[in-house]
Parts: sequence; structure tokens; C-alpha cells
Amino acid sequence: MRVDQFLKASRLVKRRTVAKELADQGRVLINGRTAKAGTTVSVGDKLTLLFGQKEVTVEVLDLKENPKKEEADSLYRMIEEKKRESDEG
Repeated sequence: MRVDQFLKASRLVKRRTVAKELADQGRVLINGRTAKAGTTVSVGDKLTLLFGQKEVTVEVLDLKENPKKEEADSLYRMIEEKKRESDEG
């Protein structure tokens, strides 16, 4: 499954276009490597999302195309959520 599709299905990102932009800006890492929107994500991968002042790391537990809202958070396990230091200085 493409990483932008996974982010949308898991509801980590609300819209696929936003997920695609995030990935294409280099703000999505899969197992520590920068990923583009079309990069394949697999069960067991660790995704790191860089949102503004926040860094979220999750482990992929399941892949489903169109999960119900209640199932969305069962697709991943939160590993870490931390505040990022500003890149600007």
C-alpha cells in the first residue's frame, strides 16, 4: 500500500492530498528513510511524520484500504509523539 493511502486510511492525516504533499516535502520517513507519496509501506514499518512543531512515530500493524472510523487506530501503534525543535535559527 502506498504511504499516502495508509496515512489517509489510518486517519493520521485527514486527506490523501495532504498526505501526498507531506511525503513529497520530505516530511514522512519510513524506517528512518525519506519516503515519497508512492513509497510502499508494509506491516512492521516504522513511520515518522514531521508536522510543524510535532514529530509522530508509529508502527504499522495492519493494512486496509477503507477501514471504518472505529478501526482506523487499530492500523498502527503509537511509538512516540514529541515536540520538535525549530529548524529556523
